[in-house]
Amino acid sequence: MNVLVAHNFYQVRGGEDQIFEDVATLLDAGGHRVSRFAVHNDDLAGTGKLAMAKMTVWNGSLAKRIREIVRRDKIELVHFINTFPQISPAAYYAARRAGAAVVQEVQNFRLSCPAALFLRDGKVCEDCLGKAIPWPAVRHGCYRGSRSATAVVSSMLVTHRLLGTYRKSVDAYIATTAFGKAKLVEAGLPDAKTFIKPNFVSPDPGPGAGNGGYALFVGRLSKEKGIDVLLRAWEQNIGVPLKILGDGPMADQVKAAAARLPNVEWLGRKPVDEVMQIMGDASCLIFPSVWYEGLPKTIIESLAKGTPIIASKIGAMIELIDHAKTGLHVTPGDSDSLAQAVLSLFAYPDTMRAMRVAAREAFLDRYTADENNRQLIRIYEQALAIRHGRAAFDDDAAGVSLPPG
Repeated sequence: MNVLVAHNFYQVRGGEDQIFEDVATLLDAGGHRVSRFAVHNDDLAGTGKLAMAKMTVWNGSLAKRIREIVRRDKIELVHFINTFPQISPAAYYAARRAGAAVVQEVQNFRLSCPAALFLRDGKVCEDCLGKAIPWPAVRHGCYRGSRSATAVVSSMLVTHRLLGTYRKSVDAYIATTAFGKAKLVEAGLPDAKTFIKPNFVSPDPGPGAGNGGYALFVGRLSKEKGIDVLLRAWEQNIGVPLKILGDGPMADQVKAAAARLPNVEWLGRKPVDEVMQIMGDASCLIFPSVWYEGLPKTIIESLAKGTPIIASKIGAMIELIDHAKTGLHVTPGDSDSLAQAVLSLFAYPDTMRAMRVAAREAFLDRYTADENNRQLIRIYEQALAIRHGRAAFDDDAAGVSLPPG
């Protein structure tokens, strides 16, 4: 299969940037002919606000480039990871006009929330979900704390909802969890064109020994990740060592807590291989997020190492962690619930050992590269069938101006 994988890189590297590389590498390994198209937000330096707004809603020049690549390389399917803000939904029309099927991977909630997080003031917010016009987000300035910037994102969503872009010009959507799919469908995407395929970890890091006798947090040190909840739990002197890996806006609070609390150690950022070693030796991973999350790679890595997970019972974590089998659920934002779960797990080493086996089995069953490749190709086949099994979308009837040719 000839596939083009397209992505808009963020200024600060995130999970979607890694997904772009993972998908392309997976397809390469599967023997497919893979083309890559990427732009980077670092290139936007000096771009005016008006030009940025126009680009976000409709970037005709990049759409033309994608159309040319599809025709030149005889691309059968274009797999978009992130199109915001530079590629824009205009690329969907260009790819389909050149004959390719379009697949959009969805790693966040931007199609129904301008801020992409369903989070406001540190709490879950669904005020814009299902609304034709996301006025609440504009009113609160949810995207980067700016009403004008949020208005631009909202204009993109409203424009393409009115054009029918999301319903007609994408042949298949990929959600990473059942929870994520449910939110997309609730926002108006077609259920029949929205498929579930999780992220994956490759190469397999192998199971860890779990003999370190400590709990572990890995991730961004920020409020939505539940860092304050985590620290409050350890302020109760629960007697279990905690290692914290990562950096972020709450780094100063974490540093102060590590200096004040004898069982807390902040390790900062570490190379991936060192993170995997520390994770494999950990007795459990703590994942106290207070927002929905997507499918964090940290969770998959923990399962791969056979490390049980204590996670907030919210959003996708409810389905990702099998309570009392691969880990434990705790009440979101409740440090007492978290502390009790940690004490309970460490009090029963036999249960912890059984959880390690179950966690590793969950990884092998759902999150390997081979399993992911099988699921991805099945979705591609569905997208191609949708693309070529019905009449092509009439671009002109929708009032859309495409590049000539």
